Amino acid sequence: MDQAKLYNIPASHPGFTAALMLDAKSIPFKRVDLLPVVHKVVLKGLGFPAATVPALKIDGRKVQGTVAIARELDRVQPEPPLLPDDPALREQVLAAEKFGDEDLQHPVRQIIWWLLKRNGQPMASYLEGSHTGIPVAVAVKTAWPLVEGASRYNKATDENVKAVLAALPDQLDLLDAWIAEGVLDGEQLNAADYQVATSIALAMTFGDLRPFIEDRPIGKLAKRVIPDYPGSMPPALPAAWLEPLKS
Repeated sequence: MDQAKLYNIPASHPGFTAALMLDAKSIPFKRVDLLPVVHKVVLKGLGFPAATVPALKIDGRKVQGTVAIARELDRVQPEPPLLPDDPALREQVLAAEKFGDEDLQHPVRQIIWWLLKRNGQPMASYLEGSHTGIPVAVAVKTAWPLVEGASRYNKATDENVKAVLAALPDQLDLLDAWIAEGVLDGEQLNAADYQVATSIALAMTFGDLRPFIEDRPIGKLAKRVIPDYPGSMPPALPAAWLEPLKS
């Protein structure tokens, strides 16, 4: 099998999910970081069917999205499995994975783009360890059009981010419940662990949200899965928007 190649955006939480699963499978891969917005054109030019990351070339196939990548990795390298053998537990893990992919991933993305649009200086910290081929200082200075485009594309509006924060307490409670039930944070990490933990790890780089998450079971799982998530965003969210988390 040729070396796998993973296309990503710097500090992208789904990208880290894919990379962590590749590492768990001990599959060697080359990581290629693309700039936001620009990545859509690049991926189309490389022959991927969609313009989304993470995008993986492996075993002669092109796969996109963390769920599809998880299934492909289990096909290519069955051990260790990303899904449990027990049918009942497997169904629960798949439900948690779906929640992480469809309900958690995008809202956290909306928050980061809302924050970066208002304060671009922390971007340098999120580019730590990236492989774009562009010096970090240059990337930060020229990033405004990309931040503006990504913010608009992801609908990172005041209204949407406020709604995301209002929904977050129930989401955190659900994740903690899955940990208590043994669906997440078991002895062997599964596809759902990798799916949800990276979103939570990114959320914990936000100074506004870290105090509400880090001591919870899901915060501890995020630190277990990816202890050194890059980036640090100082508090910037309106205090009123954080009231649901305080209560």
